[in-house]
Amino acid sequence: MVFWTYMLKYLDGRYYTGHTDALEHRIGQHQCGQGSALTRPPLPVQLVWSENFSARIEALEAGRIIEGWSRAKKEALIAGNWSLVSFFAKLPRERLASQNSHSTRFSTSLETNGDMPA
Repeated sequence: MVFWTYMLKYLDGRYYTGHTDALEHRIGQHQCGQGSALTRPPLPVQLVWSENFSARIEALEAGRIIEGWSRAKKEALIAGNWSLVSFFAKLPRERLASQNSHSTRFSTSLETNGDMPA
C-alpha cells in the first residue's frame, strides 16, 4: 500500500501539510470542506507538493517534520530546490557564515548540505 504526505496551499497563501493513503480522495475532501478543520476556510485549496511512502509512519513523520519548517523552506521543497532546502535548514548565523565563506562544502546525501546557490 502507498501512503502520501502532501502540502496544500490555502487561498490566502498559507500552507497545510497532511498524510493519507488515498491522495485524490483526500484532496477532494479538502476541496469540499470535509478535510481538516484547518483547511475548511478559505477554500479552495491547491495541492502544491506530495511524496509517496511505503509505510504510514514514514508519511506521518515526514508531515510532522515539514509542518515545522519555515515558509521559505517549504517553498524551496515545493520548487524541488534541494540547495535552498539545505540552506534554510541552517541556523541564520550559519547561513551568513556559508555565504561569506569561500570554501565549498560537499553533501553526503541529496545535496542537502551545500551552500546557498549563486
